[in-house]
This record gives sequence, structure tokens and C-alpha cells, in this order.
Amino acid sequence: MSLISVEEALARLVGGVEPLAVETVALAEANGRVLAADLAARRTQPPFAASAMDGYAVRAADIAATPATLRLIGEAPAGHAFAGRVGPGETVRIFTGAPLPEGSDTILIQENATRDGDIVTALESEPEGRYVRAAGLDFAEGDVLLCAGTRLGFRDLALAAAMNHAHLAVRRRPRVAILATGDELVEPGGNPADDQIIASNDTGLAAFVEDCGGEAIRLGIARDTQHALAERIQAARSARADILVTLGGASVGDHDLVQDALGFAGMELAFWRIAMRPGKPLMAGAIGDMRVLGLPGNPVSSLVCALLFLRPLIDALSGLPEAGKRGAEMLPLAAAVGENDRREDYLRASLVIGEDGIERVLPFPRQDSSMLATFALAEALVVRPPHGAALAAETRVPVLRLDRR
Repeated sequence: MSLISVEEALARLVGGVEPLAVETVALAEANGRVLAADLAARRTQPPFAASAMDGYAVRAADIAATPATLRLIGEAPAGHAFAGRVGPGETVRIFTGAPLPEGSDTILIQENATRDGDIVTALESEPEGRYVRAAGLDFAEGDVLLCAGTRLGFRDLALAAAMNHAHLAVRRRPRVAILATGDELVEPGGNPADDQIIASNDTGLAAFVEDCGGEAIRLGIARDTQHALAERIQAARSARADILVTLGGASVGDHDLVQDALGFAGMELAFWRIAMRPGKPLMAGAIGDMRVLGLPGNPVSSLVCALLFLRPLIDALSGLPEAGKRGAEMLPLAAAVGENDRREDYLRASLVIGEDGIERVLPFPRQDSSMLATFALAEALVVRPPHGAALAAETRVPVLRLDRR
């Protein structure tokens, strides 16, 4: 199977993906979830004309000439409307958020008034409507303020609460089973032999899945035997995973057994080997309704591929309308870069602000796909097209920002 482009692989991966089922969750549990239906306000906000300041509810005509004396007839704290009516020469002590009493049309702020018992003296005039929040200033009942396909964050949830929604219809979280493979791997905190390394990909990937709104199912490390691999693949099926992500073992070496094990489990291979760096041996397919994504074993390769392919797949299953659109921006290079070969390259880079205030991108001098310390420092990926020519500093290049969470 020949190498395919990143664009073709991404199109095959997310093309035709249907969003997962809808479920209803409490508002407090909806952070990071994707809204499954448009959300309309159940009430008008504010539902009444309200005071925006602490002061006195007055008639603007009564304080047109100052100083003006008014008779205090009551009080209106927030949550306790004044039941009477403000007549000529009268006022009501009012606090922020309280309904504007009938008959009044403006707020005299407390800094511009003095009080002696039941007599209030206005020191400044105010126009009609001053410091008054009109009913419906924010939104009206029936207004659609949040649309299906929105990933809900703290601002959206605050708005949904103000709209009087206690429960929301959202897409089910994609369940992503993560399987690390290889006799060379040892869990963090373990005691590796001289020829072993600490497994890191699955830890980073599990956190990545959760950041993307998915549910991570960690299957541990499978040894390099068909039996061990088959057992973990079945565990993913039993866990009703929507996606199985394998780490390592999908290349062409004698000990790279993952593709065979997946084939024995019934996987239909969609594509294998991408014209990109890092991440060439990426593999995709499906076992029944469980999608399979085989990522490279090198730590940086696996995490870059997760950014480029796993996130769009999670997004598509979650019902996000922009799934698969990479959203690169153009930034100038802070230093020259050499020409590129036939594979699309993703250079780990930092972002720097020059004395001129312009943000630039600076690729790291070493780009080895095993260097996690370098990747952890990276703030962006510079995308270099196949056969890209050498570029001078200040040339604008496509850049993918990395989430620093």
C-alpha cells in the first residue's frame, strides 16, 4: 500500500462519520460536552426593568433641577420588589438588581444624594432611563442562544443557567480505548531492565483524549504475542469502545505484530502509511463499529498523530461541525528553514515576540520523534509541504498552535 497524503487520510478518517447518540445530563456535568440540539431561552433576562446601581428610584422630571428634595416611601432590595408606586416628589431606596418600582424611570446613584430621615436630596440630575437595565436587555424568552454542535465551556454553561436550563441534551462522550504494545515498555514507577524504557505515550494520550471531550479507557501494555494482543483487543470490544488506539507495533518489522492481530480480530484496513513526518506508519481501520487508529510507537510521533487524526475523529463522533478542519494560521518564521523532502513535515517550534511586537515561529534545531522534552516545550507545529523549498526568515508559514493545558 503506497503512502497517502495527510489530507486524503483525514478525509477518509472523518468522512461519513455519524455523531454518537444523544443523552441528557445535568448542567453541572455538561462542561466540555457537545450540545446536541439548539438551546432556546426559557425566560427573558432580565425579566423586568432593573436597577444597575445602588441608589434611589426616582422620576427624572423630579430631579431635573437640583438640588431637589424627595420623600422616601420605601425600599427595594434585590429579590424584593417595592409593591407601591412612585409618585411626584417621591423616591424608593433601591439596590442593584432590584425591579424598578412602578412610576419611576431612572436611578439616582447614592453618591449623588444625601439623606436625612425620610428626606432625600438629589445633588445631580439624571436623564430618564439612567442606570436602568431594560427588561430583555440580555435576551428574550425563545431566543436561540446556543446552537447544536457547540462544545460547552464555562461561558456557555453560565448562559444556559441564566436561560433556566437545568439539564442539557448532549452527545455521548466517545469512548477511546488505549493500548500500548511492546516488550520494551514498563509502566511509570517500575524497574526497567537495561534494554527497556518507560511507557509514556498512553499516559499522554489518555489526558489528550479527555481534553478532547472523550472518555479514556486504558488497556495497559500488551506484550509482543498474538495472544496478549488478541486479549486486549477483545477487552476494548467488551468495553464498548468507539475507538481503539494502538501504540506501536504497526510497522513492518518481524516483531511488529499489531496489524496482524487486528486483522485476525476482523479489522478492515482503511489505509496505512502516511506521507508525513513524524508519523509515517499510522494505520486506520475498523472492527465492526469500533474504529481503529494505529499510532506509531515513538512518543512524539504518536502525539502529533493524535493531534492531526485522533482529535478530528473524536470531534466528528461528538458532532462538532468543524471536525477535520485544521485551522492553521500564517505566521512569519523567526529563522530560516531548509528544504523539505517528499513527506509533509510538522516541525516542533516555539513562539517568540520580537521587539517590533510581531509574533513569529521558531522551529527547534532538533526534531527527532523520540524527544518528549522538546515536544513538551513546543508551542506550535510548523507545517512544511512535501518538496517544500528552503525558506528565509520572515517567510509566512502555516502554523498549528498547541494547547498548553
